[in-house]
Amino acid sequence: MKLAVLGAGCWGLTLAWLLTDNFDQITVWGREQDLSDDLKINKHTSKPLEVQLDNKVEITSDLAQAIENADIILSVIATSGTRDVCENLKKACIRSEQILVNASKGIELPSLMRMSEVIKDVLPEQKLVILSGPTLAREVLAGKPTAACVACEDIETATFVQRAMNVTDRFRLYTNTDVIGVELGGSLKNVIAIASGFAHEMGLGDNCSGSLLTRGMAEIVRVSIQLGANPSTLYGLSGMGDLIATCSSPLSRNYTVGAMLAKGKKINDILSELGSVAEGVKTSKAICELAKKLDIEVPVSNAIYEAVYTDITPKELLSKLMNRKLKEEERYV
Repeated sequence: MKLAVLGAGCWGLTLAWLLTDNFDQITVWGREQDLSDDLKINKHTSKPLEVQLDNKVEITSDLAQAIENADIILSVIATSGTRDVCENLKKACIRSEQILVNASKGIELPSLMRMSEVIKDVLPEQKLVILSGPTLAREVLAGKPTAACVACEDIETATFVQRAMNVTDRFRLYTNTDVIGVELGGSLKNVIAIASGFAHEMGLGDNCSGSLLTRGMAEIVRVSIQLGANPSTLYGLSGMGDLIATCSSPLSRNYTVGAMLAKGKKINDILSELGSVAEGVKTSKAICELAKKLDIEVPVSNAIYEAVYTDITPKELLSKLMNRKLKEEERYV
């Protein structure tokens, strides 16, 4: 079997490395300007993480060549670039029987569409699977075990991808048919991860961290249910599992963004220093717009939006959250 990985960033290269023994052929595609000579010649990169790919992995900037005869096409493209890549896949004559697996976690702006909606908008006949879960790239590269889920409305397609991409002892995959829940869990938790990094940097303590994760989870569930998700999905790998991992670890780019915001740094400087995409930044705007549209309160997400896009101070932000009108705690079961 052949695997095509679209996106030569940190997670795309990590997945190509992880899945090397699962496929007879692996091709990694990236825009020419994103492919370093070290990667093209030596199959190696050191930024932002060090990855050494097997010699059998091909590196190319030719999209048609990358997807030719691929059984699975794994898209690891930033949310903002997914639509353009799908348009180019159409031009490259992607076949409807090829399975497109999306591993990006975000919401398109300004459309507020989930990635599966974006992909189906451009490629309506495409077999599509969503990959999501607690998958910090540095830990995966270190050979540490994790689990994730592959979601598709067609369980047979999900099962095919599960078997093809499961890696013994290291990468355990579960199937799920709730595409909406899996996507929203993976996307919205990035905003709460920014809040977690923010709180940790301010030294607010473990009680605050526990409260933040719980109230952040309430927001994720609240919005996702209104958009059609099964609430039980949000307490699975793509929701609670991913939330715990990214909110607890400085290895998370979104957590790191929050910590740097708490130091008073501006978002443009943070992203420049980070050198890679942190999807939670744009998702903070998306969830606030969704919540307004749905008439739902999302105070933690609103706070992060203000931290990213306004000059509010960390102390002012904390005061706004802690001194809101008192209310009853929701119940979802």
